[in-house]
Amino acid sequence: MVHLADPDVSPELVAKIPPIVDLDAHLVEPPDIWEPRLPAKFREAGPHVEYHPSGDIVLQGASYVEAPGTEGPDVVWWNYEGKLTSLKRHIAASGFAPEEITLTGTTFDEIRPGCWQVPERLADMDVNGVAAQLCFPNYPRFAGQIFLWGKDKELAELCVYAYNDWMVEEWCGGSGGRLLPLCIVPLWDVELATAEIRRNAARGVRAVAFTEMPPYLDLPSIHTGYWDPFFAACAETSTVVCLHIGSGTKTLQTSSDAPDAVPASLIFANSAASLVDFLYSGVLHRHPDLKLLYAEAQIGWIPYALERADDVWITHQWSGGQKNCPEPPSTYYYRQVYSCFFKDPIGVKMLDQVGADRVAFETDYPHSDSTWPYSRQAAAKQFGFLDQAQVNRIARGTAIELLGLPLSVDGS
Repeated sequence: MVHLADPDVSPELVAKIPPIVDLDAHLVEPPDIWEPRLPAKFREAGPHVEYHPSGDIVLQGASYVEAPGTEGPDVVWWNYEGKLTSLKRHIAASGFAPEEITLTGTTFDEIRPGCWQVPERLADMDVNGVAAQLCFPNYPRFAGQIFLWGKDKELAELCVYAYNDWMVEEWCGGSGGRLLPLCIVPLWDVELATAEIRRNAARGVRAVAFTEMPPYLDLPSIHTGYWDPFFAACAETSTVVCLHIGSGTKTLQTSSDAPDAVPASLIFANSAASLVDFLYSGVLHRHPDLKLLYAEAQIGWIPYALERADDVWITHQWSGGQKNCPEPPSTYYYRQVYSCFFKDPIGVKMLDQVGADRVAFETDYPHSDSTWPYSRQAAAKQFGFLDQAQVNRIARGTAIELLGLPLSVDGS
């Protein structure tokens, strides 16, 4: 098990960890992203911050059922087309003690400024030994699906563009290249999504957040061919398709009375299902330059998923596995798929089967799972015993290669 500030991690091992290039962190959107960027007629319906007392929050899979309360101090609520979504403490947990991390509302003043302000984020990265960082959305959800659910699609489209403009121009533009742009797309229209890939690629964006399981969002599956123009644009522009756990919104539920710890422990199962889906879909065969990144999925499950997929491909030819997958499924994984981890010593033990060049270390700042501010110690404990070239590769080299960053692999 990985513990923060572990006294058993020797300074010599920590010294082997170069400045990390982090492919999975998160941000808390500041309150002024959408209102200044939307036409006046949309500002009331578009996302804006209100203050109301915190209410009961029920977690259902990767979704929340919530409404403001009637008593107590005000907390931040986002209002989009009349639907209220609170800013929750557990998603901005860095700096809180474990017993203080609760499924309750919070305010911008209560959370670390690094969650939502660029200078303070860079300072928190410095404390944590992080050179550069890719940040997934919070309020729009991990694939921007909140706008998919919007009633007015003209407004939703403008909200996607506004978020991306803010991401490129302000969040990343003021960071000296240390914050790496990750954009979202209009998920409800593949032509709009494809055009947005090209618009952002033209200004240097090399990563897009996409849902791990489109049918979970009532979208066409990747087996239909519907998404091929989108995948083609990503391949042509070297835009990495980033698939974060929870980006399908649904999670594996064993029973209605199981505690939240059960789906929280099993959330990697969506990533496993998504990977196998991609391997058999023909998408990676048709688009050999397409790159996928599984974020926060960990890596220990990958060897068996590949072994099973290859065995089914060989022994169960009646199942249709070879129809769109002319080579063994693992072929496509080792050519085109990457995954992030931050608490997975078991996965590191199987690194030869996972693929040492397929993985990247992450921090998950500022979530409750994050290793901040001891990410270098967590990295050292898990893979600091490897030779320096492998350490450099996992801590930053894979990320540099994947996103085409102008950085050295050894951090010099």
